[in-house]
Amino acid sequence: MDYSLILTLASSESATQLTEHVVPGWITALFTFILIGMIAALALEEKIHAKKSIIVGTVSGLCLILACMISAWADVPLLPFGEVTLPNGHTISMPVYIPGIDWSVITVILGASLFVEVASRSGIFSWLAIRLTKQSGGDPWMLLIYYGLLTVLFSAVLNNVTAMIIIGSLTSVSLGKIKRQDLMLGFLLVEGLLTNVGGLLTLISSVPNIIVGKTAGISFARFFLVAAPYVAVSTVATLLMGRWRFSISGLKTDAEKETARLLVSGFDENESVPDKNFFWIAVGVLVAFIATLAGQSALPWNLDKLGMGFIALFFAGVMLLAYKNEVGKYYSLVDWDLLAFFAGLFVVIYVMEQAMVLDLIGEGIALMLSLPESAASASLLSSAAVASSVTDNIPLAAMLAKILSGMELASDSQLWWCVIFGANLGGNITPIGSASTVVAMTIIHKQKIPLSFGKFVIMALPFAVMQIILAIAYVVLFL
Repeated sequence: MDYSLILTLASSESATQLTEHVVPGWITALFTFILIGMIAALALEEKIHAKKSIIVGTVSGLCLILACMISAWADVPLLPFGEVTLPNGHTISMPVYIPGIDWSVITVILGASLFVEVASRSGIFSWLAIRLTKQSGGDPWMLLIYYGLLTVLFSAVLNNVTAMIIIGSLTSVSLGKIKRQDLMLGFLLVEGLLTNVGGLLTLISSVPNIIVGKTAGISFARFFLVAAPYVAVSTVATLLMGRWRFSISGLKTDAEKETARLLVSGFDENESVPDKNFFWIAVGVLVAFIATLAGQSALPWNLDKLGMGFIALFFAGVMLLAYKNEVGKYYSLVDWDLLAFFAGLFVVIYVMEQAMVLDLIGEGIALMLSLPESAASASLLSSAAVASSVTDNIPLAAMLAKILSGMELASDSQLWWCVIFGANLGGNITPIGSASTVVAMTIIHKQKIPLSFGKFVIMALPFAVMQIILAIAYVVLFL
C-alpha cells in the first residue's frame, strides 16, 4: 500500500493551494452553510423520507452548479476545468467531478461486496462463523470478544471497509445460529467503531496515517510501537462499554452454559458447505485476497500502483467465474445506493475543499497551537476529531500536516499524533465520518434494524468520546 508517489503529488498540490488559492469569504461562508444543511438533512433522513444517496446527490449537484456559476460570474476558479494529458501525449476531456471522487473507496466497496456475496455461496463464511460460535460455547460476550479482535486485526492489515463487510457477514450468521438476533445492533455498531480503532495500528492502516506519518518522518516500526498500546487499551474499553451499553452479558449459571453448549454442539459447520471442491477454492482465493491486500506495497512490476480497489475487483471477478452464467444475480445484490452516496459525498467534500471550507476549519485549529503544550494537544486532537466527523479526513489530515510541517516540529512531537488520532477516531462520531461506519449502517439496515443518523450519533457518541479522551490522556501523559 505504497502511496509515496501519490502523497508527493498531493502534498505539492496542497502546498500550492494553501499559498495561491484564494477565495472570497462570502463564498466560503455559502458553502459552509450548504455543508451544515446537508448534515442536518442526513440527520433528519427518516422525517424527510429520502435516501442518503438522494440527499447527498442533490447537494453535490447544487455544489457543482454553484461552483460553475461562481467561477463564471465572480471569476473565482473553484473547479479545475480543462483536459488531461496522458503519458502518450493524447488529451482527454474529464468531467470536473471525476477527480473529486475517491475511486479507491468506491471500487473497494464494489469489489469486496461482490467477493463476499459469491464466496458466501461456497459456505466459507458460514463455516468460519459456526467455528467461532462453537469456540465461544454459545456465550455472546465471548463471541463479541472474538469478533472485536478479528475486526481490529482485519482493519490493520486490510482496510476498514473490507473488514466491516466480512465481519458483518460473519456476525449475522453467528447470532442467527445462537438465536440472539436481538444483539445484532450492538455487535455491528461495536464492530463498526472498532474498525477505526484498528485503523490506527500501523502506518499503512489508513491514508491519514500515511499522510501524517510521511510528513513527520515517523517510521513503520515506531508508528506501530507508539500506536499499539493505545489500540489495545481502546479495544478493551470499547468492548467493555459495548457489553454494558447493549447488555451483551456472558452466560452465568451452569444451566445456561450447559444449554448453550448443547445448542452449539449440535452445529455442523460442514452442513453449510454445498461443494467441498468449490469450498477449498474459495478458501484459497480468500487467503490470496487477504495476502494481496496486506502486501500490496510489495507487489512487483508496478502492480502496486493499481491500488486496493483493483485488487478487490480482480478477486471478485475470479470468484464470479464460478457463476459466469448468472452474474446478474450478484450484481443485483450490490448496494448501489451506498456507492451513489459515497460518490456524491466525495463530490461535496471536493467542492468544499476548493471553496476553502476545510481551510477555514484548519485556520481555527491552527489558533489552538498557541496554547500551552498539553492544552494545545488536547484541543488539536479533539478539534481534528470533530472536523473529521463531518468531512473527509484525508484532505483534513493533509492540510493539518502541512500546517505542522511549517512549524518544523520534531518527529516525536505530540502534535503529529494528535492529528493521527483525531483524524481516525473522529469517524466514530457520525455515520458519515468514515467509510466503515457508513458500511456498518448499511449492514444494520439490511438486517431490518431501524437506525437513523441521529440515533447513530446518540449511540456512538459515548464510545467516541471515551476513545478520544483515552487518546488525549495517552498523548499528553505518555508521548
